[in-house]
Amino acid sequence: MKKSTVGTSLLVLLTFATFTCCLDARLQACQPSGKIRGIKPPPGQCNPENDSDCCRQGKMYTTYKCSPPVTGNTKAVLTLNSFQKGGDGGGPSECDNQYHSDDTPVVALSTGWYSGGDRCLNYITINANGRSVKAKVVDECDSTMGCDDEHDYQPPCPNNIVDASKAVWKALGIPEGDWGDYDITWSDA
Repeated sequence: MKKSTVGTSLLVLLTFATFTCCLDARLQACQPSGKIRGIKPPPGQCNPENDSDCCRQGKMYTTYKCSPPVTGNTKAVLTLNSFQKGGDGGGPSECDNQYHSDDTPVVALSTGWYSGGDRCLNYITINANGRSVKAKVVDECDSTMGCDDEHDYQPPCPNNIVDASKAVWKALGIPEGDWGDYDITWSDA
């Protein structure tokens, strides 16, 4: 009888430890915060340069107020953006109200990583393709809103995006045919 009680106690303890472990992991995960319905952009209002998506009428888009936790080696998806006037980035950058040349290594971060502007004008280090590059954070890739004039009628940004100028892609030595979506890691510089 004693062995059965010890065995049951161990099983209960193991089950509780496993549940606590997994519950903590879920609490740290970034969950969607909502959805928005896409609208059809007015003629000429969405710039599809660099394979940018334009919102589609009636399509539901997921929104996020958070991003995955930042570590010394944070996994992300590198996307291509033009921060120049007239580029697919829309208006001037959020951090400094300026446009930036495609030849300058600059990025926009998903809303959670942008952290209300806390990373504005700071540098991050991006690693991919066996290389690394430092890039200045100049903008937010808005994960909470989209499909409106302010966001160039583009959908909300996913929560794991480092949206980079052509200079970043070139510095990482990624062949132009692979530009668009590329798995990377990044950290605060």
